[in-house]
Amino acid sequence: MTPLVTAAVLLAAVTHASWNAIAHKITDKLVGFTLIAGGGVLIGLILMPFGEVPASGAWPYLLASGVVHIVYFALLMKSFRLGDFGQAYPIARGTAPLVVALLAAVFAHEVPDGWVAAGIAVSCAGLTGVALWGLRGHRPNWKAIGAALATGLSIAAYTVLDGLGVRASGSPLGYIAWLMVIEGVVIPLYAVRRWRGDTLTVLRPFARLGLLGAALSVAAYALVLWAQTKAELAPIAALRESSIIVGAAIGAVLFKERFGAGRIAAAALLVVGIGLMLHAG
Repeated sequence: MTPLVTAAVLLAAVTHASWNAIAHKITDKLVGFTLIAGGGVLIGLILMPFGEVPASGAWPYLLASGVVHIVYFALLMKSFRLGDFGQAYPIARGTAPLVVALLAAVFAHEVPDGWVAAGIAVSCAGLTGVALWGLRGHRPNWKAIGAALATGLSIAAYTVLDGLGVRASGSPLGYIAWLMVIEGVVIPLYAVRRWRGDTLTVLRPFARLGLLGAALSVAAYALVLWAQTKAELAPIAALRESSIIVGAAIGAVLFKERFGAGRIAAAALLVVGIGLMLHAG
């Protein structure tokens, strides 16, 4: 985890939380995700000529990741419909890092050393604190929590698939371009089938906001994919989920959801965990 890799993943965390906030802000979740996924397809098509076609060894991971991403989008839409942004987002993102650490150890043979393992553990404690703080004082919405947890498992799955895939691709830019197209076509096609001739009328009021979300989404994941070619998967996953802190702040400012002392303490733990991972690097 060099300073450059760390900076790239932290920037990805900010852009990721921002596009998720945009998706949550658009009341009709199908509208929001149609614009974000469809915009991702357009950006992927634009990027394709500038990157090489991924090598043959990357395609099984690429296709499997595309399927998992579609499931992820569906679960995320459901999470945002059922729960508050400040609750659904932290639970979904906070679930992933420890699962990624386990999967990376099994499938990528990446067993973190002492400092990295300590950093991951401390960071996950901070992430869990942020997630649990979102539940404080509320009657648990178990459907929303279940959807958010399932979203987190899908995040862990595609993180490992893409980490292995981008390393085998020979071209991170080509990989992200093809991934955006493969994962992004299903939701817009479903929306067009549902709305038919009214599609443009439904989408037009939110087009600028949704396409901004698409650009942020592609930028966020492109940074993560590049980082995965430079460092191990588990610490990147833990560091990327610092987006939870950004998401909690966005929830407090834009959606008038509570932040509170507990989240500040959890954010401090996250910073300590990042410091431990940097020490290892």
